[in-house]
Amino acid sequence: MATSKKSAPPKKKAASRKATAKTPAAKTAPAEKPAAKGATPKRKTEPRTGLPSKKEILEFLETTSAKAGKREIARAFGIKGSDRIALKSLLREMAGDGLIAGSRRKLTRPGALPSVTVLEIASRDADGEFVARPATWDEEDGPAPRVLMVESRGNPGPTPGLGDRVLARITPQSADADYPYHARTIKKLPRTTSRSLLGIFRTLSGGRGVIDPIDKKQLKEWTVPAGSTGEAEDGELIRFEIARSARYGVPTARIVARLGNPEAQQAISLIALHAHGIPDEFPPAAIAEAEAAKEVELGAREDLRDVPLLTIDPVDARDHDDAVFAEADTDPGNEGGWIVIVAIADVAHYVTPGSALDNEARKRGNSVYFPDRVVPMLPERISNELCSLKEGVPRPCLAVRMVFDKSGRKKGHRFLRGLMRSAASLSYEQAQAAIDGRTDEATGPLLDPVLRPLWGAYASLSKARDARGPLELDLPERKILLDDKGRVRDIATPPRLDAHRLIEEFMIQANVAAAETLEAKRSPLIYRVHDAPSKEKLVALGDFLATIDMKLPKAGTLKPEQFNRILAETRQSPNAELVAEVVLRSQSQAEYSPRNLGHFGLNLRRYAHFTSPIRRYADLIVHRGLIRAVGLGKDGLTDKEIEDLEEISGAISDTERRAMAAERDTTDRLIAAYLADRIGASFPAKVSGLVRSGLFVRLSETGADGFVPASAIGHEYFYHDEVRQALVGEDTGLAFQLGDFVEVRLVEAIPTAGALRFDMLSEGRKIGTAHGKPKSRLLERSKVRGRSNPRSARTRKRR
Repeated sequence: MATSKKSAPPKKKAASRKATAKTPAAKTAPAEKPAAKGATPKRKTEPRTGLPSKKEILEFLETTSAKAGKREIARAFGIKGSDRIALKSLLREMAGDGLIAGSRRKLTRPGALPSVTVLEIASRDADGEFVARPATWDEEDGPAPRVLMVESRGNPGPTPGLGDRVLARITPQSADADYPYHARTIKKLPRTTSRSLLGIFRTLSGGRGVIDPIDKKQLKEWTVPAGSTGEAEDGELIRFEIARSARYGVPTARIVARLGNPEAQQAISLIALHAHGIPDEFPPAAIAEAEAAKEVELGAREDLRDVPLLTIDPVDARDHDDAVFAEADTDPGNEGGWIVIVAIADVAHYVTPGSALDNEARKRGNSVYFPDRVVPMLPERISNELCSLKEGVPRPCLAVRMVFDKSGRKKGHRFLRGLMRSAASLSYEQAQAAIDGRTDEATGPLLDPVLRPLWGAYASLSKARDARGPLELDLPERKILLDDKGRVRDIATPPRLDAHRLIEEFMIQANVAAAETLEAKRSPLIYRVHDAPSKEKLVALGDFLATIDMKLPKAGTLKPEQFNRILAETRQSPNAELVAEVVLRSQSQAEYSPRNLGHFGLNLRRYAHFTSPIRRYADLIVHRGLIRAVGLGKDGLTDKEIEDLEEISGAISDTERRAMAAERDTTDRLIAAYLADRIGASFPAKVSGLVRSGLFVRLSETGADGFVPASAIGHEYFYHDEVRQALVGEDTGLAFQLGDFVEVRLVEAIPTAGALRFDMLSEGRKIGTAHGKPKSRLLERSKVRGRSNPRSARTRKRR
């Protein structure tokens, strides 16, 4: 369709580096009033005979500081009538090409900064001006952009300095500008003990020192003047603050805490705790409440002490918060059916709304698990003693009794508050061995009366699970094994047993029952939600599948079973690893919400977390909701908590992500330390991610993640083909694709940063020419230069 040039946006003039860039003013009729500050630039709105080009739309999105969606684009370019349908198709095509992202109400360039965002001031340039970077950035969009701070002399607020975080208004610059963005401070944000304020201290003469940051994103070391070293010793892990200085002065650091030898036992997880701001000490009031708590007597509770409930956990479990029991249903109307009881530690009895324990649990959100330690949500007196379902010890519980038919469909359930006594505490391996015919002293007497009925009920529930069709991404998890000095002894991938699946399925059914009961009682609750993949991710997945001659069903009918079918069709093919990776990346992230969005991955209409209140605050809220809704006591959910559910959901979703990041960082640091003495060794690996600047790889032997920069890949230019998930050589067409098995050589390991850098030893491979060389501006800009590689006879020197 021909593109009209009548309404093209005016071209921007090159801006001086130090001048504040302004959004280009739109041409208006003489009678029109000037546009309000921050408003969408106006264009002539007479009807067009065609659509704007992709370039015009991208320039429009760059030059507007206001919200810009389909409606605003149509208004700006004077698109009316049936042309709006064509515009919608064009925008969908641009989203599929990766040129734009967002919803129909707000569209942006991928990797573009929003008009207002949080920045961290990271350095100064040669002229003494502050240079900032986004506080959060998706590395898949490439390197974070550098932002020039252009403060007004008349700014009445406090002047930000190095290391400060600011809320800033962003102004995009022209493509040839030294900085892609300029920014003005809206307000200075409070300092935090974030990951950027941890480092390794190195002593210098004269009582001075320098700090090497542990954060991989830090660009420089910090000077520590005499008198600010806090008596830190050379090589010690420390926490520091950026000292105030004049606007053009040399920034310095002040040590505020000594954290010990970074190579000592438990120091690596300590780094993650301080870096992510995870509290690891309980306030005295919370400790006092925990110590004052007493054992629970039967009272009005249902007596479950004679029911042979079992706990089945990892062999190194530090607490036991769930127990299970199953027996055949004797009801003649439910022949072949099962009765299943899932009993959960009654944390709500000890942690009441508004108490010091409750305030601290809400602040932490969840327990954090490291290879060498657990940072619990609750003090050990509660988590490891009074609420741990220990073998042979009476413990209070909140339980659900569920009845299933022979096909695993739930016929009904009932919640109760009871007192139980665990018949045994077994490990997954121990329970599985007994079922497989290898009993021991503990499992022998339990095999027929307790374990076999559990497996019988699980067999029925498995039928219902298969009929439901949840997403089958059964991904292996690596486990780091430490020696007695806290060093990595081995990295293993434990087998996935039926014992794991049994407990998982019983817990899922209990969680569903909790959500169903609370909904039936019209009680507010916190759901565990997992939204369906976004349209943008589905378009990208569909484009990728087309490159291997597969089709994605229409989004309107898409269910987890369609993804399972795709995985099953490719399981025996060379593309199995690649397809699994791409399907995984297309999924949304699960979170907590007071609004029910369903759980796409489990293919469930409603789902809530009920089974782990020792380690998740969400489960404690659900327990309180059940106590109030079913009438199980006076310590249920309060009106104030109901008002705060939105805030609580957001906070615990954030703490969950924080815990995952801390656990991941600790794993990376431990593995980097484990591999530090193997520099120069080669390893089999798999390509686990791609960005324009190189490849992420995962070692087959250890599961360690590292980076292969483009300069260490090959001799030619490579471009990032986002459709095929590959870096492709421009001259030879040889490519490295997500999921490819390769050989790499370790060239650098930095344990304190958890960083591994590799050289690529493998050749690329041909992946077809369905899409040819890149034609879009996005792909052209993503070309990266490789290094000279004498091993490849099919590359040529580029000048």
